Amino acid sequence: MKFKVFIDGNKGTTGLRINERFQGRDDIELLVIPEELRHDNETIKKYINESDITFLCLPDDASLEHSTFLDPSNKHTKIIDASTAHRVNPDWAYGFPELSDELYEKVKNSQLVAGPGCYASGFLAIAYPLVKLGIAPKNYPFAISAISGYSGAGKAGIKQYEDPNRSVEFDAPRLYAMQQAHKHLPEMKIIAGLDEKPLFNPYVCDFLEGMIVSVPLYVNRLNKKINAKELRDELANYYKGKDFVRVHEYEEKGTTDGFLAANKLAGKDYLEIYVAGNDERIDITACLDNLGKGASGAAVECMNIMLGLDPKCGLNL
Repeated sequence: MKFKVFIDGNKGTTGLRINERFQGRDDIELLVIPEELRHDNETIKKYINESDITFLCLPDDASLEHSTFLDPSNKHTKIIDASTAHRVNPDWAYGFPELSDELYEKVKNSQLVAGPGCYASGFLAIAYPLVKLGIAPKNYPFAISAISGYSGAGKAGIKQYEDPNRSVEFDAPRLYAMQQAHKHLPEMKIIAGLDEKPLFNPYVCDFLEGMIVSVPLYVNRLNKKINAKELRDELANYYKGKDFVRVHEYEEKGTTDGFLAANKLAGKDYLEIYVAGNDERIDITACLDNLGKGASGAAVECMNIMLGLDPKCGLNL
């Protein structure tokens, strides 16, 4: 049996990477809209309603509009939105199934799934279990420092970074979203169940893809006294048996001379968590590919679950 899949926005970075993950799969029939009709809403509507799965790889406003193209009587077609548009909409399942059994079942049984943001995936992989396990209070003053490859900026950003005549400022890490209004903040707060949005300092850097998201903790602000090794064990047990989230040993296994490179998992579709520190201060870092577990890989994983397939099918683990 072949599943009919339509990528609405197949020319963008996320759409192209989803398409790559279908190469070699004989259970997928891609519905490709004729180039001359790529912006015709009636044609797009037809393709959406003929598909088993539609991926919305569009800007937020377009995703909001195109999600309404699903015929209300159509209970067959499932939609996965890769944009920010529906991530905190309670009518859409949040597409990070490893966070809890409840979220896995929602993804499995929902017609509408919103893919997480890349930075949010790194933060939630850390903060969600801390709050759920009662280790961190909901009012903990979370702060995040994160570095991403420039592919996260989309086609326009990639063009800027790969321009041979670019400004010398592109050679260095660049801090942005300094007004604390990054579009991933609402999902970070709501999905983790926090009282406040975390403080968030993201940097875009001169490498194509990959990401690290670091969350430092003061132990005396937590609900219980715990050291780095004990916290590592708690997270390892929480994600036990989860192929897409891997908690590393307390030692600096997997790093090079104590350094953790943000592009370490480029091309991979899973996420790693590192825990280090001491009895007073602990640093937890998530490492992932912003285009893998942070975008296209996560979307394909959700599709596999929604179709009753092996979640790992077609993905690079």
